[in-house]
Amino acid sequence: MATADEFYADPSALLKLYLNEPESRAMTTWRAKLSGPLPVTHHGRVELINGIALAAHRRFISATALTAALAALDDDFETGRYRQTDLLWRSALKRAGDLSRQHTPALGTRSLDVLHVASALELNLRRFVSFDERQQKLARAVGLKVISP
Repeated sequence: MATADEFYADPSALLKLYLNEPESRAMTTWRAKLSGPLPVTHHGRVELINGIALAAHRRFISATALTAALAALDDDFETGRYRQTDLLWRSALKRAGDLSRQHTPALGTRSLDVLHVASALELNLRRFVSFDERQQKLARAVGLKVISP
Protein backbone atom coordinates (compact mmCIF):
# COMPACT_ATOMS: atom_id res chain seq x y z
CA MET A 1 0.00 0.00 0.00
CA ALA A 2 1.26 3.48 -0.88
CA THR A 3 1.89 5.96 1.87
CA ALA A 4 0.66 9.53 1.72
CA ASP A 5 4.15 11.02 2.00
CA GLU A 6 4.89 9.84 -1.57
CA PHE A 7 2.33 12.25 -3.07
CA TYR A 8 2.04 15.93 -3.81
CA ALA A 9 -1.65 16.81 -3.82
CA ASP A 10 -2.66 20.04 -5.49
CA PRO A 11 -4.61 22.14 -2.96
CA SER A 12 -7.60 22.35 -5.33
CA ALA A 13 -7.78 18.55 -5.13
CA LEU A 14 -7.47 18.61 -1.34
CA LEU A 15 -10.20 21.24 -1.17
CA LYS A 16 -12.63 18.55 -2.31
CA LEU A 17 -12.18 16.93 1.12
CA TYR A 18 -13.76 20.02 2.76
CA LEU A 19 -16.33 21.18 0.22
CA ASN A 20 -19.06 19.26 -1.53
CA GLU A 21 -17.80 19.17 -5.11
CA PRO A 22 -18.31 16.63 -7.92
CA GLU A 23 -14.98 14.89 -7.22
CA SER A 24 -15.31 14.94 -3.41
CA ARG A 25 -16.38 11.32 -3.04
CA ALA A 26 -13.54 10.06 -5.27
CA MET A 27 -11.00 12.18 -3.39
CA THR A 28 -12.27 10.96 0.00
CA THR A 29 -12.07 7.34 -1.16
CA TRP A 30 -8.54 7.84 -2.51
CA ARG A 31 -7.33 9.51 0.70
CA ALA A 32 -8.83 6.78 2.87
CA LYS A 33 -6.63 4.20 1.10
CA LEU A 34 -3.39 5.94 2.11
CA SER A 35 -1.66 5.75 5.44
CA GLY A 36 0.38 8.55 6.94
CA PRO A 37 0.45 12.30 6.48
CA LEU A 38 0.20 14.07 3.13
CA PRO A 39 2.87 16.75 2.74
CA VAL A 40 1.43 20.25 2.33
CA THR A 41 3.54 23.38 1.81
CA HIS A 42 2.82 26.60 3.68
CA HIS A 43 1.55 28.02 0.40
CA GLY A 44 -0.70 25.00 -0.09
CA ARG A 45 -2.18 25.51 3.38
CA VAL A 46 -2.96 29.13 2.55
CA GLU A 47 -4.65 28.01 -0.67
CA LEU A 48 -6.80 25.56 1.28
CA ILE A 49 -7.86 28.17 3.82
CA ASN A 50 -8.58 30.70 1.07
CA GLY A 51 -10.49 28.16 -1.01
CA ILE A 52 -12.78 27.37 1.90
CA ALA A 53 -13.23 31.07 2.71
CA LEU A 54 -13.89 31.86 -0.95
CA ALA A 55 -16.64 29.22 -1.02
CA ALA A 56 -18.30 31.10 1.83
CA HIS A 57 -17.88 34.44 0.06
CA ARG A 58 -19.51 33.00 -3.05
CA ARG A 59 -22.29 31.60 -0.84
CA PHE A 60 -21.54 28.01 -1.83
CA ILE A 61 -21.35 27.21 1.89
CA SER A 62 -22.91 28.77 4.98
CA ALA A 63 -21.06 30.54 7.79
CA THR A 64 -21.57 27.41 9.90
CA ALA A 65 -20.10 25.21 7.15
CA LEU A 66 -17.17 27.64 6.82
CA THR A 67 -16.38 27.33 10.52
CA ALA A 68 -16.70 23.53 10.40
CA ALA A 69 -14.53 23.18 7.29
CA LEU A 70 -11.76 25.37 8.71
CA ALA A 71 -11.89 23.43 11.99
CA ALA A 72 -11.65 20.14 10.08
CA LEU A 73 -8.65 21.46 8.15
CA ASP A 74 -6.92 22.57 11.36
CA ASP A 75 -7.70 19.19 12.92
CA ASP A 76 -6.16 17.38 9.94
CA PHE A 77 -2.88 19.24 10.52
CA GLU A 78 -2.99 18.82 14.31
CA THR A 79 -3.71 15.08 14.18
CA GLY A 80 -1.10 14.34 11.53
CA ARG A 81 -3.22 13.71 8.45
CA TYR A 82 -1.11 16.47 6.87
CA ARG A 83 2.52 17.30 7.43
CA GLN A 84 3.51 20.95 7.10
CA THR A 85 6.35 20.78 4.57
CA ASP A 86 9.07 23.36 4.15
CA LEU A 87 10.27 24.26 0.70
CA LEU A 88 13.16 26.34 -0.58
CA TRP A 89 10.99 28.96 -2.24
CA ARG A 90 13.72 30.66 -4.24
CA SER A 91 14.54 27.34 -5.89
CA ALA A 92 10.87 26.44 -6.42
CA LEU A 93 10.12 29.81 -7.99
CA LYS A 94 13.16 29.55 -10.28
CA ARG A 95 12.04 26.11 -11.37
CA ALA A 96 8.48 27.37 -11.91
CA GLY A 97 9.81 30.14 -14.14
CA ASP A 98 11.81 27.62 -16.14
CA LEU A 99 8.78 25.33 -16.49
CA SER A 100 6.64 28.27 -17.60
CA ARG A 101 9.12 29.22 -20.33
CA GLN A 102 9.38 25.65 -21.51
CA HIS A 103 5.79 24.38 -21.27
CA THR A 104 3.20 27.15 -20.87
CA PRO A 105 3.28 28.30 -24.52
CA ALA A 106 2.04 24.87 -25.57
CA LEU A 107 -0.01 23.84 -22.52
CA GLY A 108 -1.53 27.11 -21.33
CA THR A 109 -0.85 26.37 -17.67
CA ARG A 110 -1.60 29.00 -15.03
CA SER A 111 1.16 30.29 -12.76
CA LEU A 112 -0.15 28.64 -9.58
CA ASP A 113 -0.46 25.31 -11.39
CA VAL A 114 3.14 25.63 -12.57
CA LEU A 115 4.22 26.53 -9.03
CA HIS A 116 2.62 23.37 -7.62
CA VAL A 117 4.32 21.15 -10.20
CA ALA A 118 7.63 22.89 -9.46
CA SER A 119 7.03 22.39 -5.73
CA ALA A 120 6.46 18.66 -6.22
CA LEU A 121 9.71 18.42 -8.17
CA GLU A 122 11.63 20.40 -5.54
CA LEU A 123 10.29 18.10 -2.81
CA ASN A 124 11.22 15.02 -4.89
CA LEU A 125 7.63 13.82 -4.84
CA ARG A 126 7.03 11.85 -8.03
CA ARG A 127 3.26 11.28 -7.67
CA PHE A 128 1.04 14.26 -8.36
CA VAL A 129 -2.66 14.39 -7.46
CA SER A 130 -4.78 16.78 -9.52
CA PHE A 131 -8.10 17.07 -11.29
CA ASP A 132 -6.94 19.99 -13.48
CA GLU A 133 -6.23 18.84 -17.05
CA ARG A 134 -3.63 21.50 -17.94
CA GLN A 135 -1.83 20.93 -14.67
CA GLN A 136 -1.89 17.17 -15.29
CA LYS A 137 -0.37 17.68 -18.75
CA LEU A 138 2.46 19.72 -17.26
CA ALA A 139 3.05 17.17 -14.51
CA ARG A 140 3.26 14.38 -17.09
CA ALA A 141 5.55 16.46 -19.31
CA VAL A 142 8.09 16.75 -16.49
CA GLY A 143 7.94 13.05 -15.61
CA LEU A 144 5.52 12.99 -12.69
CA LYS A 145 3.00 10.19 -12.32
CA VAL A 146 -0.42 11.83 -12.32
CA ILE A 147 -3.20 10.53 -10.12
CA SER A 148 -6.75 11.77 -10.72
CA PRO A 149 -8.87 9.96 -8.12
